[in-house]
Amino acid sequence: MNNVEKYLMELLDSPLQLGALILGLIAFLAIIVFANSYLFYFRLMFLNLRRNIIRTSLTAIASIVLVFVVTLVWTVLWFLNLVTSEKAKDFKAIITEKWQIPSQMPYAYEASLSEGAPSQEGDYKIDKSIDAMTWQFYGATIDPEKKTRDNIIFFFSMEPMKMTKMMDGMDEYSASQLDQLNKLCEEMVKDKRKIIVGTERLQAINKKVGERIKLTSFNYKGIDLEVEIIGSFPEGRYNQSAILNRDYLNDSLDDYNRKNPNSKHPMSNRNLNLVWIRVPDKDVFQKVERQITDSPSFTSPAVKVETASSGISTFLDAYRDLLWGLRWILAPFILATMALIIAVAISISVRERRKEIAVMKVIGFTPIQILFLVLGEAVMVGGFSGLISSIATTMVINNVFGGIKFPIAFFPVFMIPIDAIWWGPAIGISTALGGSLLPSLSACRVKVSEVFARTS
Repeated sequence: MNNVEKYLMELLDSPLQLGALILGLIAFLAIIVFANSYLFYFRLMFLNLRRNIIRTSLTAIASIVLVFVVTLVWTVLWFLNLVTSEKAKDFKAIITEKWQIPSQMPYAYEASLSEGAPSQEGDYKIDKSIDAMTWQFYGATIDPEKKTRDNIIFFFSMEPMKMTKMMDGMDEYSASQLDQLNKLCEEMVKDKRKIIVGTERLQAINKKVGERIKLTSFNYKGIDLEVEIIGSFPEGRYNQSAILNRDYLNDSLDDYNRKNPNSKHPMSNRNLNLVWIRVPDKDVFQKVERQITDSPSFTSPAVKVETASSGISTFLDAYRDLLWGLRWILAPFILATMALIIAVAISISVRERRKEIAVMKVIGFTPIQILFLVLGEAVMVGGFSGLISSIATTMVINNVFGGIKFPIAFFPVFMIPIDAIWWGPAIGISTALGGSLLPSLSACRVKVSEVFARTS
């Protein structure tokens, strides 16, 4: 599926966006045709807008702000739809404990789960050296006396050399950035005490690359680690993340148990949080899923297998009401507000110009021409405001703020898609049409006799 097909599928999944785009395109084409055929009328529309520059400016500013908000909302929804959409190929599956959140499985599960739990000849076997990765979550503070957000680090404990090959979002980085990350991972393999921390997390804890710090864990109590920060992630979704060599954590846990043979650490038998495996397509995924769920080896505790996108969807269940509100309440409300603002502005303009409209009819303007003149004024304001807003939003959010940051470290940073540049004009034009339709009909129905009777 090429980019065009993907974009069309995304539009079909969002009737609101599709409707706005269609109406916007129709209106835009209509105005182009009208302006090309009647340059005089196009100039007249422009002059009418200039007549009350304050009202036009305020209407445009309100439209710009509202388009900005809608663009942000649609961006989040667009990206969430993207990350929760199943792929046709290159599936990633997540294996977690079935009934408990957060997932906590025995580390003894790792060997079999990373291979897809083959148990007999003909079963599909994952190449765990390439297509499997484990995560252990290690939370710690650099100040045990003061546990605040500014001194806490949340680690993904994993095999370092699998990071750039298995973690989502690595394709966002350039070849040189990936090369640098791989070199850092090689250092982590040579020295288990070395870690990588995201730039924003480094700033929050007020530390720099090259510093050594002591970590006091709050979920692996008693497993305190001394580490050295050797680098950070490039700007992007992992700004708040940190990577720890899993061997360092597991070796430290083993050392604790050797020193305390009569009281093993509480995390000893539940220190595997999740397993990622990659399969070529959906058929293989379903086969591996059956192998794992049918295996008697994973019953206490039981495990579940789901695609990465399904796992993210499950995670987002906690935000279901918020996302529903964004899609079906906030965005439509903003669009309706925008249409109302334009309707009020155009209505005032029409009321002020009733005598002028009557004169236009006297000298030969048809009701249709007046209708298009008034509609055209609204569309010019809406389309121009939408275009300015979408371009400014894309540049500011992507280039200045580095995207819309989600409060979960491993979640993507939402970047305004390039397609959003067309969202603005589409929103502006469609809402302008909706808001100005009644005032425009009112304008073309102005009766010459009534207007002049009042002025005589």
